[in-house]
Formats: sequence, C-alpha cells, structure tokens
Amino acid sequence: MNLSKTASLFIIIIAIVVTLIYGQGLLIPFVLAMLLWFVMRMMKMTLDKIGFVQRKFPSWLKTVISTTIILIVVGVVVEILSANIKSLSQSYEKYQTNVESVVNQINATFDLNIIENIQGRSGDFNFGDILGSIFSSLSSIIGNTFMILIYTLFVILEESKLKTKLRLLFPDEEASREFRDMLRKIENSVSRYLGLKTLLSLITGTLSFFVLLIIGVDSPAFWAFLIFVLNFIPTIGSLIATVFPAVFCLLQFGTATPAILVLVFVGIVQVIVGNILEPRMMGSSMNISPLVTIISLSFWGVIWGVVGMILSVPITVILIIIFSQFESTRRVAILLSEKGVVDPAREER
Repeated sequence: MNLSKTASLFIIIIAIVVTLIYGQGLLIPFVLAMLLWFVMRMMKMTLDKIGFVQRKFPSWLKTVISTTIILIVVGVVVEILSANIKSLSQSYEKYQTNVESVVNQINATFDLNIIENIQGRSGDFNFGDILGSIFSSLSSIIGNTFMILIYTLFVILEESKLKTKLRLLFPDEEASREFRDMLRKIENSVSRYLGLKTLLSLITGTLSFFVLLIIGVDSPAFWAFLIFVLNFIPTIGSLIATVFPAVFCLLQFGTATPAILVLVFVGIVQVIVGNILEPRMMGSSMNISPLVTIISLSFWGVIWGVVGMILSVPITVILIIIFSQFESTRRVAILLSEKGVVDPAREER
C-alpha cells in the first residue's frame, strides 16, 4: 500500500512538472495576472486609508482607479523599454568594436588571450547572442502584457462572485472559516512581500538610474528597469543587476574606468538597500528557510526561466501556507519554513 502511494505521488509530481514546463505559455501570464490582482487589492486598501475615499467611493470605483493607474504605469514602462531596446540594438556594432578593443587591451596587459580561454571552457562565445537573448526575454514579457491585463480583468470580475461560491463550496461554517483564514494569510503574506519588495526595488532602480545618468551610460532608464526587475530574484538578482550594467558600460566606452565606477556605486546602492533597508523592513515575515529559497530559485529558474526566479518566493510562501493547513502535508511545511513555526492558528505579525 505504501509503495502504491509512493508511486502515485511520483506520478503526480512528474505530471505537475511536465504541465508547468509545457503549459508555461498559459500559466505564466495567469500567475503574473494574479500578482497584479494582489497589487490592485493593495492599492484599494491604500485608498481606503483616505477617509474621504473610504466613505464616498464605492468598491467598483476604487477598482477602476487602481486599474487606471496600473494601465498608465504599464503603458509608460512599455513605451520607455521599447525605445531603449531599439536604441541599444542599433548601437550593437559600436559595442562589438569596443569589445575587441577591451579584449586587446587586456591581452596586451596580462599576456592572456581571453576569447580563447572563454571558448575553451564554455564553447563558442558570441556577445550578440547574449544581447539578443536579453532583448528577446524582455520583448516576450512586453508582448504578454496585453494577455496579463485580460486575465487580470477576468479575475476582478470573478472576485465579486467568490463569497457566494465559498458558501456553496463549504456549507460547514468551520471549514469555510478555515479556508477564508488560509486565503487571508496568503493575501497578507504575498501582498506584504510584493509591496515591500517593489518599494525596495524601486528605490534601488531609481538611485541606480541617477548613477548611470551621471556616468553617461547609454539608455539609463533601460538598465534601471532591468535592475528593478532583477532585484525581485532572491540572492543572485542583486549581483547580476550590478554586474550587467557594469559590463555593458565597459563595452560602451571601451575603457575600464566608467565600468569600475558603475560597479562601485551601483554596488553601494545594492548593499545599502539589500543589507540595511531590506532586513529592517522585511524582517523574517516570509518564514522561508534560506536553503529552501535557493532550491526554489533554482527549480523555478529551470522550469520558467527568469520569470520563474522572480516568482519563486511568492510561490513558495503560498505553498508553505497551504501545506500548513492539512495534517498530511504539515511536515512538508515545517521543513520549508525558516524556524518550523507553521501553526495555522498563529496570527500574522
């Protein structure tokens, strides 16, 4: 019997992984739409803190205001990114020339053939392929924006019927209360994470933008947005977000000094925000083991790429909360948690 259950479990896990891989074109926009819905609910709760809005504005009007703000922000971001990506693509030949100049300088200084060493360890090296891959990923996200907004619209429409469906789905009051508590915990945890992480990433991106603008890096808005996005990736995101603009700065100017300045000052911004502001604001509220964070980052990165890395923490938080609600999966939640405290009755702090 145990063998049969184990086999069934492995089959289910394999089926889920296969579905996640081959269904990512459908699932990723839907998951992003759910996160966007969380953001909209946060905006509505923020509007409720304004006394006049809470008393005079109906719920549907606050939803319209939140949606309008998000659409304006998304439209502006897409426009800026499209212009910057086009500008960087047109400058590729200049960057390629600078790559050769930088490589020759390093070869002459250190008597080292960099390209041959890189090719010997990692195969063919093509800077254009790397640049094209980055642009392709960002263009794909921009292309899915419309589908994400459509999903979000239907989630909003479905929200009004959720309470009625819950009453029919859980006629027992106790079961209904437990399910509502679980949804509340998921919403509170994910909303808190998204809100704080967005604020911290926005601070990092804004400060980095001014650093890049002062140094004279091409398309600073593009790199600032890239830094903003990469900071959602746990652990390695801030490192990549610091190295990328520094490397491209080296390619743009063909000399090491501007790249070192970018590396130092953007790195200082990352250290201040990541090591001082973030621990104080986030605390240990996410309740995820650091080891689990790395494993989750790797798993979702393999399954869904960069988007999976960004979503790894919210997805893991949701899984911990759901697993903690059932006795059969409670041990899994304990293993995934930071300190083993997964009591479903515990109040959010």
